[in-house]
Amino acid sequence: MKSITAFAPATVANVSCGFDILGFAIDELGDKVTVGLGDRPGLHVVHIEGDGGKLPYEAEQNTCTVAIQAMLYALGESIDLEVRLEKGLPLGSGMGSSAASAVAALVACNELLGNPFQKQALLPFAIEAERVACGAAHADNVAPSLLGGFVLIRDYETLDVIKLHVPAGLYATLVHPHLELNTADSRSVLRQKISLKESTIQSGNIAGLIAGLYSEDLPLISRSLKDVIAEPSRALLIPGFYEVRQGIKEAGALGSGISGSGPTTFILSPNRDIALKSGEISKEIFEKLGLETDIYTSAINVRGAYCIPNTSP
Repeated sequence: MKSITAFAPATVANVSCGFDILGFAIDELGDKVTVGLGDRPGLHVVHIEGDGGKLPYEAEQNTCTVAIQAMLYALGESIDLEVRLEKGLPLGSGMGSSAASAVAALVACNELLGNPFQKQALLPFAIEAERVACGAAHADNVAPSLLGGFVLIRDYETLDVIKLHVPAGLYATLVHPHLELNTADSRSVLRQKISLKESTIQSGNIAGLIAGLYSEDLPLISRSLKDVIAEPSRALLIPGFYEVRQGIKEAGALGSGISGSGPTTFILSPNRDIALKSGEISKEIFEKLGLETDIYTSAINVRGAYCIPNTSP
């Protein structure tokens, strides 16, 4: 095999109450990366499309090649490779754009090399790419993009990552107003200290959300989608955020929150019809504020990243 192409899905990080420790994956929307044997020494990004010319070709700055280099270092290998990236995700959107690129590159490269790593073992290499992309080595985008479904990062030191149960029929809507928020900037507005009361509230909501997922208790999931740590600061950067929350609740959605660092808002719904209706309501609210808005409606992606067959020449 001379080249392999892989797809990695968009993700929602934090899921309201789970700052830096919870995330879930979206169907269909994502990035594709092709990794092939090269005829020049080293790693080279040779083609990028869909990024508007914004992403770097330098191997030490592009998340695809940063992740691959971390994997090759762990293997003790030096292989000449070429990388082609097809962006399906908008940059700075809060949909896990940098994570999807890194994960797709790793899955493609791992397959090309004969799968020396189990899928979950690729996670540390994807985290290194996130460190370069946004200055924080967090896993709440890369873990669900790689593994699919809802994912809990219980501990970062040991990378104890747990896939959670996905209730039948659960749908997500991503509402992306055309604002670009840099992840580093969005993290800079966060408070460095929280009160004991806030910690207790947040802990209860995290526990309630996980319990609700396993018991398929949708009202419990709805009650638990509350964030008292990051959202109060970040919501100020997203015009119409609270109006959307009110509108979708009246339509029957379970709840909403900021996807990652924003500006995308995620909505969880008990079925596809309510998910679609929630998207329509959200689009109308944002466009009244003069913001063009893209809407994506999806079941939860439980598969994660995967190789696309029959792409090797």
